[in-house]
Amino acid sequence: MGRPEGRFHFAIDRGGTFTDVFAQCPGGHVRVLKLLSEDPANYVDAPTEGIRRILEQEGGMLLPRDRPLDTSRIASIRMGTTVATNALLERRGERVALLVTRGFRDLLHVGTQAREDLFDLAVPMPEMLYEEVLEVDERVVLYRGEPGAGTPVKGRTGDLLEVQQPVDLGGLRGKLEGLLSRGIRSLAVVLMHSYTWAQHEQQVGALARELGFTHVSLSSEAMPMVRIVPRGHTACADAYLTPTIQRYVQGFRRGFQGQLKDVQVLFMRSDGGLAPVDSFSGSRAVLSGPAGGVVGYSATTYRVEGGHPVIGFDMGGTSTDVSRYAGEFEHVFEASTAGVTLQAPQLDINTVAAGGGSRLFFRSGLFVVGPESAGAHPGPACYRKGGPVTVTDANLVLGRLLPASFPRIFGPGEDQPLSLEASRKALEAVATEVNSFLTNGPCPASPLSLEEVAMGFVRVANEAMCRPIRALTQARGHDPSAHVLACFGGAGGQHACAIARALGMDTVHIHRHSGLLSALGLALADVVHEAQEPCSLPYAPETFVQLDQRLSRLEEQCVDALRAQGFPRAQISTESFLHLRYQGTDCALMVSAHQHPATACSPRAGDFGAGFVERYMREFGFTIPERPVVVDDVRVRGTGHSGLRLEFVPKAQSGPPRVDKMTRCYFEGGYQETPVYLLGELGDGHKLQGPCLIIDSNSTILVEPGCQAEVTETGDIRISVGAEVPSTVGAQLDPIHLSIFSHRFMSIAEQMGRILQRTAISTNIKERLDFSCALFGPDGGLVSNAPHIPVHLGAMQETVQFQIQHLGADLHPGDVLLSNHPSAGGSHLPDLTVITPVFWPGQTRPVFYVASRGHHADIGGITPGSMPPHSTTLQQEGAVFLSFRLVQAGVFQEEAVTEALRAPGKIPGCSGTRNLHDNLSDLRAQVAANQKGIQLVGELIGQYGLDVVQAYMGHIQANAELAVRDMLRAFGTSRQARGLPLEVSAEDHMDDGSPIRLRVQINLSQGSAVFDFSGTGPEVFGNLNAPRAITLSALIYCLRCLVGCDIPLNQGCLAPVRVVIPKGSILDPSPEAAVVGGNVLTSQRVVDVILGAFGACAASQGCMNNVTLGNAHMGYYETVAGGAGAGPGWHGRSGVHSHMTNTRITDPEILESRYPVILRRFELRLGSGGRGRFRGGDGVIRELLFREEALLSVLTERRAFQPYGLMGGEPGTRGLNLLIRKDGRTVNLGGKTSVPVCPGDVFCLHTPGGGGYGDPEDPAPLPALLLQPKAFPERGSVYEYRRAQETV
Repeated sequence: MGRPEGRFHFAIDRGGTFTDVFAQCPGGHVRVLKLLSEDPANYVDAPTEGIRRILEQEGGMLLPRDRPLDTSRIASIRMGTTVATNALLERRGERVALLVTRGFRDLLHVGTQAREDLFDLAVPMPEMLYEEVLEVDERVVLYRGEPGAGTPVKGRTGDLLEVQQPVDLGGLRGKLEGLLSRGIRSLAVVLMHSYTWAQHEQQVGALARELGFTHVSLSSEAMPMVRIVPRGHTACADAYLTPTIQRYVQGFRRGFQGQLKDVQVLFMRSDGGLAPVDSFSGSRAVLSGPAGGVVGYSATTYRVEGGHPVIGFDMGGTSTDVSRYAGEFEHVFEASTAGVTLQAPQLDINTVAAGGGSRLFFRSGLFVVGPESAGAHPGPACYRKGGPVTVTDANLVLGRLLPASFPRIFGPGEDQPLSLEASRKALEAVATEVNSFLTNGPCPASPLSLEEVAMGFVRVANEAMCRPIRALTQARGHDPSAHVLACFGGAGGQHACAIARALGMDTVHIHRHSGLLSALGLALADVVHEAQEPCSLPYAPETFVQLDQRLSRLEEQCVDALRAQGFPRAQISTESFLHLRYQGTDCALMVSAHQHPATACSPRAGDFGAGFVERYMREFGFTIPERPVVVDDVRVRGTGHSGLRLEFVPKAQSGPPRVDKMTRCYFEGGYQETPVYLLGELGDGHKLQGPCLIIDSNSTILVEPGCQAEVTETGDIRISVGAEVPSTVGAQLDPIHLSIFSHRFMSIAEQMGRILQRTAISTNIKERLDFSCALFGPDGGLVSNAPHIPVHLGAMQETVQFQIQHLGADLHPGDVLLSNHPSAGGSHLPDLTVITPVFWPGQTRPVFYVASRGHHADIGGITPGSMPPHSTTLQQEGAVFLSFRLVQAGVFQEEAVTEALRAPGKIPGCSGTRNLHDNLSDLRAQVAANQKGIQLVGELIGQYGLDVVQAYMGHIQANAELAVRDMLRAFGTSRQARGLPLEVSAEDHMDDGSPIRLRVQINLSQGSAVFDFSGTGPEVFGNLNAPRAITLSALIYCLRCLVGCDIPLNQGCLAPVRVVIPKGSILDPSPEAAVVGGNVLTSQRVVDVILGAFGACAASQGCMNNVTLGNAHMGYYETVAGGAGAGPGWHGRSGVHSHMTNTRITDPEILESRYPVILRRFELRLGSGGRGRFRGGDGVIRELLFREEALLSVLTERRAFQPYGLMGGEPGTRGLNLLIRKDGRTVNLGGKTSVPVCPGDVFCLHTPGGGGYGDPEDPAPLPALLLQPKAFPERGSVYEYRRAQETV
């Protein structure tokens, strides 16, 4: 780790459960130590205790715990810590107040307005980090030169700004003194456009420090990037966590003489670089612990494996971290942890809820692993503290963990070994459920042994962990099989061979210190200093000099900072980055010129343009050469190379490896005699045939049959993964394979989506991710669908089945169909569905279908965007495709589809498509996505056989059916027990008075129901008509919410249900009826009626609040949040989208920079939620001031009928659309209109509140439903991608 100098170098990873200490001692030898992070009975601080023990052991002298340690023999201490992460997860940070521009007090509460879990009616959201909010009277806007505007000032991006209102420091002083009197000492200051004009924040910060605030975090310093919401969250996290970290550091220093004055103390940051303790801040500390592991395998496995790209696989007790390294760290610059979106460079570490402590369930015939975890307390059943059955217990039952190799720290007295008996007993309870289902279920089968059940859960856990690895690699255009799997963490060794085999990898590398690789990574890490500033210059020859000047200035800052830490210039390197994007897109890439030296046509710092184009092509499959490129940020990363290295003298072989003992492990096919080896006894070149176990003090490695392990010259384990012995899978239902096929089918839909996103060109598909991809059985029944966009659920199935009925035998290999007509299963016309029938040798009819549905930004009609507020016929809404052959005999029919897209232009007052190029490009991308699905299902058929794959398509649908039947029976039984009838009903109205009526009749014995919408109002003259597919989507959404746990969303959900929709009604209109409003408004009312009939919760806002504005050179569309309905056991969430939409809203700073508006106000509409024992969520108030003439269109509901309350709860407040003219005149616009607006006019939108639940005067608590246990918070780019997909 370092050069022998007579002093110690310590690297310490303080994790949530264990603290790992890696020490290079005088003379160069290494000592490692693992101890509990919390053990108050024996020591105050684990890292200090670890250092004390090693100094004591090496020095041979007693060092009392109650005395500060002598630091004369300590050269350096490097630490990664979960202190910040835990404080964030557990909300145990500093008391914080938020100071924000007036009008935006609730901005961070509303955030993006999207909810985390689509199907959780309680809409659980993380609590805010701040305790109080002060609104600051100040305002800066972008300068547009309007008459009467003030003198412009220049921001640091180069943009011109107008200071409309200076900071009122006098008024602020008294409010800040009030905060101090209430004990708040930490502030986050977040002002509009401070990323480019920081002066106002600096003035506020100076006043706060003068008054005595101990910590002030300015968003312009925490992360100077555009977008106030993530920047605001980052500043709050900094104010919330940094004092906590400082207190921890001060306590740590007190354990040493001189408080470590002469010792280099460095902390690992989230970006994989070390920072001096004085500049270690909260917002950059959240991944401090996991980052060490990435640095560890990048510095060891990547080098040893000859530069092959590496997947890091860190499996711990609660979760698994997955990452990738291929010569440089992969960073993300915005990611969420514990519900807080941080804008800061972070290693792209993807956390999934599958670890050793993940709980095992059997639900409706499906093996389920996680996301719930047993945690450290009580822990798995084998910990002897009454914990639940987990993955660890399954491995113990299978013989893959040996209790004798674990310390005796379990049980109430923490003095007993792991308990195999407790694991078997807990797993037997689940096995009883499994076998009861197998013997009494729909497909009777032989019962499974305890070991077969355990093996099933392990296989399902492995498949769950493979999905994010596939997504992480394929998202960037890489093949997972081309990687080496670097396995570390305490639990990963038991799963590494199976994971690698499933992904097609042929090598697993396990470092000899894999159990504490994060600590090793700290030892090998470099010190990093970063400098970054925002920019708004074009990337063009005329700006290259300015870009070089800015990069040079930032480089100088980095070098000076590192030299101040003692690094000579020769040990300092810098790397320059530009944050680039194509103009008019949101997809920015942080680009280094590392492999692209400067040319005559580039900045001196390097050819960033070539790097951008190369990476864009690799990740997205195309470039846009005619589009200008914009620079959003300028960044330099300076690295002080520590010169530390790890010395290792390989242990020579002394004959064949010694078998420590023999044991029996269970694999596919039964138990096998398995030798056990001790890692410490193995020497360079030793080869071990699987199956075998390799054990050291920190981990257990399972080498599976068909694999071979070899000890490398560095003492690591390299496993060559052999091909899996083919297992025979029959068509008969097997619950284990059902769970595995469920993951595989979903993975196919997800991978189709990745291809579609990479190859599409439009903003709607590439960036807003407004699409779904799906797999269908031979009857057109939905098998899997990703992502879960509520309005697409079930609707595509109607489209596919229409084509099967419509075309019959007239489907041929090489055909691809295009459809969007409402009577053919369409939702609204901009959603174009591309369907590919798949043929198989020897079969005359398609054996399955794949389809992709994407929202095209324009397909013609009477208004740009193809979503007119006043359409009265379908033809006014754009191009119509009932059953169109997009590809015939393998040839893309470009001429014919172009003619069809231009056809609306022949209708008076209408236009053909306004963006033909994007339409054609996106249609080709949809065809390519379908082709990927065909290839993947083909591979599945090649592995298992056509009959088995088709059988499991049916089984997975039957599983969803079973879950819905169980829910309907439980609902009916509950009503029967209370003496209530098995028929429920509900009615609600659209604002024009059209009734939506529903009667539900439950058949208790069958677990089925009839949903009868008879009595619903007739088709309307406007566009609120909802195609039948919309009602089915709303019904599947509601059924999934009512089931209450994760189930496959497919055709089976509707199998227990008969739906009656009267022809000619608003829910099944004539083929010519306008439908665009039905998709976005009527769908919400259908949900309100279904949930009302079941008494599940009060009505949510019941509206998407569609707002469109545009003129000759710009167009903008948004949907706006409101209040969610309360339910039995929860208050409604305020300021959030509900039910059939989950669209993110444009960040205020982006809105004002791209469109001629000023957002004057965006806050909660206090008191608009209905009163009740549980109160409804509040709507929002949103005020837009116009700076240019434009046409404003609104398409809204719940302006006449209030969102209902339940069980005595009061209704939410109606919405209101006001236009305040420049002359002060206020006009109520009504729910649906288009109106010209002028500069100075203000649109004031008041969105509806949610209904209340329960009598507000009744103090007695109502019976509460069991809310879902809190799942482990996922994170990383794969999670962010899925969240983005589910927020359209």
